[in-house]
Amino acid sequence: MKLALYLPNFRDLVTVKELEDLTALAEDLDYDSVWTLDRIVVPEASDRTELVHSFGMMEQFPKALPVSARGQWLQGMPLIPWLAAKTNKVRIGMSIIDTPYRAPGVLATELATIDHLAGGRLNVGVGSGWMPEEFAAASAAHIYPKRHKHVRETIEVMQGIWNNDLFEYHGEFADFDSCGFGVKPLQQDGPPIYFSGLKDPKRSAARIAKYGLSGWIGIQDTPEEIARWKGEIQRELIEIGSDRTLDNFDMCSMIWFTITDEPTDQTPNDKLSNLLVGTAGQITDNLKRYKEAGMDMPLLWPPFSGVPVSKTLDDMKRLNEEIMPKVNAI
Repeated sequence: MKLALYLPNFRDLVTVKELEDLTALAEDLDYDSVWTLDRIVVPEASDRTELVHSFGMMEQFPKALPVSARGQWLQGMPLIPWLAAKTNKVRIGMSIIDTPYRAPGVLATELATIDHLAGGRLNVGVGSGWMPEEFAAASAAHIYPKRHKHVRETIEVMQGIWNNDLFEYHGEFADFDSCGFGVKPLQQDGPPIYFSGLKDPKRSAARIAKYGLSGWIGIQDTPEEIARWKGEIQRELIEIGSDRTLDNFDMCSMIWFTITDEPTDQTPNDKLSNLLVGTAGQITDNLKRYKEAGMDMPLLWPPFSGVPVSKTLDDMKRLNEEIMPKVNAI
């Protein structure tokens, strides 16, 4: 099992120094990757729990974001080249890039340059977004009804630009004649592409087979959900006649992470479950269950509030020293 850090750049208050300290420790502990969070705005309506949809379109959550509209968070995309300069080994990415907020051709060529800055260590996570208010702020309200199509076209444009000296594309959201886009990524065939936000295993399997995607990233998924997703996607791949397997495919999930002194309630509570929030023993047991279920990489997600970065730094060290040796022993 690989470990990844989901940087808490989306908080009411976070400093560059805090993100730097977390990243440096992840590199020292030989984490696989460090990821940032994509958030364009927090609508003031969120402070009144009056968003159009609940957080992440997950029913258990309120119609609000966990950060206030006046919060001083840091944008995820500009942090990616900064991470490239600050690290030497760990892979970097954003989980996930909401593609409707970016022009496909611009995104593709900028990511190619970032892969050079990172020495070939870039991961690319893509998704459709979920918050109409954010689409409006990104001047992309007209894309919202067709946001999933935008993701598909963006993947096609990225892979076309990354793998051809000249490339043209004629779609709904990108339409251009043959052009050169500068450097190709250092990684052969382009950076690995992870996707998120899908609820349909059949559609997931179709994307994996068509685009050769490298991983799936969920949110607060239980071991049972990881096993179900993996099994259903593999069955759908067989159903559509693909020879693709999930042997070299990363099943991941962004999971809140804090080591506590006292045991936490482990009663299943859907996306609000204490999956990796608990004592060292509880977290050890749950990581073993995740490993047996087929999870390849949890994205450890410091909570939005109530846990200082100094505590997360200590928890990362304890995870590495006390917990992972027991998990990896099975």
